[in-house]
Amino acid sequence: MNTEFISALSALEKEKGIEKSVLLDAVENALVSAYKKNYNVSQDVRVEMNGDDGSFKVFVKKVVVDDVEDERQEISLADAQKINIAYEQEDIVEMEVEPGSFGRIAAQTAKQVVVHRLREAERGVVFEKFIEREGEIMNAVIHRVDKGSILLELDGAEGVMPASECVQSERCHVNDHIKVYVMEVRKTTKGPQIVVSRTHPGLLKRLFEIEVPEIMQNIVQIKSIAREAGSRTKIAVWSEDENVDPVGSCVGQKGSRIDRVVSELGNEKIDVIPWSSDPIEFIANSLRPAKVLMVQINEDEKAAKVVVPDYQLSLAIGREGQNVRLAAKLTGWKIDIKSQTQIEETLFDNQDDMSDADEGDDYDEMFDENGEFDNEVQDDEALEQDVEIPADENEQTQEDVEDTAESEDTAESKDTTEPEDTGVEETEEEK
Repeated sequence: MNTEFISALSALEKEKGIEKSVLLDAVENALVSAYKKNYNVSQDVRVEMNGDDGSFKVFVKKVVVDDVEDERQEISLADAQKINIAYEQEDIVEMEVEPGSFGRIAAQTAKQVVVHRLREAERGVVFEKFIEREGEIMNAVIHRVDKGSILLELDGAEGVMPASECVQSERCHVNDHIKVYVMEVRKTTKGPQIVVSRTHPGLLKRLFEIEVPEIMQNIVQIKSIAREAGSRTKIAVWSEDENVDPVGSCVGQKGSRIDRVVSELGNEKIDVIPWSSDPIEFIANSLRPAKVLMVQINEDEKAAKVVVPDYQLSLAIGREGQNVRLAAKLTGWKIDIKSQTQIEETLFDNQDDMSDADEGDDYDEMFDENGEFDNEVQDDEALEQDVEIPADENEQTQEDVEDTAESEDTAESKDTTEPEDTGVEETEEEK
């Protein structure tokens, strides 16, 4: 051992990022193994190495006995008391020995121990480096595509992206540069395994943190994310500062901020929605770009019924139910969507059921003594059944209003089954 050996350890420390103390410990363990192999002993051996000049000392432990049978493992009581008068029989004495020169087999053993310990130390450095980066995004280079899974190079380490974490619509090629989300770092017999993803909602969140300074500064908060990777995403944002528009902050001037996120995700559609503590308002917002007329919630069942205009029904549901499915994930509520016409039909059906139930009681009162229809007994309120419909934000056309009025008049005439001349003046609304 000499100073050149110590210089080599210092260079290895800089190259691999392994602390010098770890390297010295590996060499000490290698010398212990070499000593035991060379002298064929099994007792405890300890090696001390000087990190400045590379010199080392070997210490062995011997048992104090009266009659020495094996000098490599035993020491007489007289010799032990020369070292320290307090030693007695069966005590353990640690003595320095001269190791001499090691043979070829002992040297090969020492080499194997050093290589093994260095490999373990290097794996430990990689694990500690990446365990701190769980939940973050990293730049990666595609190294190989194998049966759906992708192997990547991550800052000097190897990562794997399982097929379940790949976006099916993306086409990946060797040497492509992509951003990935570090999901998990596992310890395995072959070293640390870094599992990354392109479908995790955390990837979207980290990309927005990079592009939107207000999110990084916690001025704007991301409350919820619902994502179907490669197709569409809904993200709910909120800000305590009333002077800050959370949606506008994420979109940026002329869409500059959100465009960079969309480009990184392969033109995946992103809906930025204002979050609200009021579930009714939040559910209505979550169905954007569809317009909502009414939201009715059941807090016990965590379910909501939503009414939308007829022409907005397909937009609210989305292609293959995607829009309402993402809205349910985003809000955490079960959402049932009905059109305005469906709700009106349900109301009229309920009115028919109620009139049928009361028909037996009122039947006799509707005729006079001669068995003819009595106009005076007819209840005005039965004729003037007005269904109040919430105003549509998109300004319902006059033609739709007339169609609705005609359907109401038709339903009233069928329900009351009256003659045309009832003797009751029409209200202004019916006109």
